[in-house]
Parts: sequence; structure tokens; C-alpha cells
Amino acid sequence: MDFSEKVVIVTGAARGLGQEYARQFAKLGANVAVNDLRDCAETLSIIEAEGQQGLIATTDVTSADSTRKMAEAVIRKFGRIDVLVNNAGLYGSLTFQPFDRLDEDEWDRTMNVNVKGLWQCCKAVLPAMKEQQSGSIVNISSLAATYGMPNGLHYTASKAAVLGLTRGLARELGRYSIRVNAVAPNVVDTDATSEVFGDKRDKVIEVTLLQQAIRKPLQAEDIVGAVLYLASDHSKMTTGQTIMVDGGTVML
Repeated sequence: MDFSEKVVIVTGAARGLGQEYARQFAKLGANVAVNDLRDCAETLSIIEAEGQQGLIATTDVTSADSTRKMAEAVIRKFGRIDVLVNNAGLYGSLTFQPFDRLDEDEWDRTMNVNVKGLWQCCKAVLPAMKEQQSGSIVNISSLAATYGMPNGLHYTASKAAVLGLTRGLARELGRYSIRVNAVAPNVVDTDATSEVFGDKRDKVIEVTLLQQAIRKPLQAEDIVGAVLYLASDHSKMTTGQTIMVDGGTVML
């Protein structure tokens, strides 16, 4: 795959999956804009080490004004926006417990970031993509959306909403040759997973593997191929789809 002269935005790129997406896009020739509420300096240095230009656009994805300024900063520096990877989301900081004990404020915060934030970022890049009559939006959902995640209804519901948003946007934006797809990973061995499960992490991964056809734990680099494919011209007639990267847990 060749992303030379392409401009990619990756949200939630300070670490973990987002950082890995940024790294791989840069390896393939893209200029990459990254944002997070955390410091993205390390990710920027990774992009530049690959010989590409990068941009840090600190963004609150739940804010229309903040996401608009992000898109404007990317346009000022690079002149276009070809790909948006909507990776930002709440996961590692959430409390997982039975649904009737979930904190209402945490429920609202989860929906605000994981659903509204994605919507705001899509709105922000739309003017540039419409003008170009091209673009690819890749939304990061989760296996939880189709399999169901016990004790995490706020996260499960938010990631299910991402699938509906993906399909609705694909219908709306196809006329502009803008494609919208989703990737839904199983549990990935990242810092966020360790934060969620704490000392139960190893047991959770062990149980997860029992449900997979391929019984190897997913690493960040295992998700990248699906994201790159959906972002690339190789999938120019693919839209409204969800690729499950889950080791064969759910087979659609």
C-alpha cells in the first residue's frame, strides 16, 4: 500500500493503537496529524523518524469548535485531508460493573466521547473531503458491539452506536465518494487493557483466547492491516462495512 502525498488524521494517538496506526501510515508515506488529550510528542517523533511530516492538533473530540480548529490546522499545514481514523474513545479509564450500578455521569461521559466525539470529528473533516470528492473515514468500534460485554454496558452501547453511525454515514456520504467503514477488535494487549482489568488482566486474556478460533492474544500491530486496507484505494468500493479483527470470535 502506498499513502504517498496522502494526509491522515488519527485521533487518540498518544499511545497504544492510535500510536501504532500513526506509525504505520507514516511508514507507508503519509503525512499524519495526531491528536489526544494526552501528550502526542512521542507519536510525532515516531512519524518524523519515518521521514514524514506530522502535526499535533490537541483536540477535545466532544467539542465542535475544537474539532473544527483541528481540521483547519491540518488544512493549513497540508492542504487536504484524505483519511480520518476515529480512534479516540474512553476505555481504560472506565469502571466496569453490573449495568444497574453504573454511574450516570460515567455513562454520559462514555457516550459523549465514544459517540458524539466521533460524530464531531466526521463533521469537521467533511468540508475538505467534499471539496476533494474523496476520502475515507475508519471508525474504531469493538467486538463488544456484536458479542456483548458483561459489566460494561456503557462501553458496549457506545461501540454499537459506532456501527450504526458508520452505516448511516456511508449512505449519506457515498455521493461524494467518501467511504465510511469500521474495524471491531477483540481485547488487544495494550496499556488501556491493563488499566481496565488490573490484576485480572492475564485471566481475562486467557478466557478471551478460549473463544477465539486463532488462540493468540491480539497485539496493536494485528489491527493495523484492516485499518490500512479500509483507508487505502484498495477498498475504494467498500463502504458501510465492519471488519471484525477478533481471532475468529464472531463470524459475520
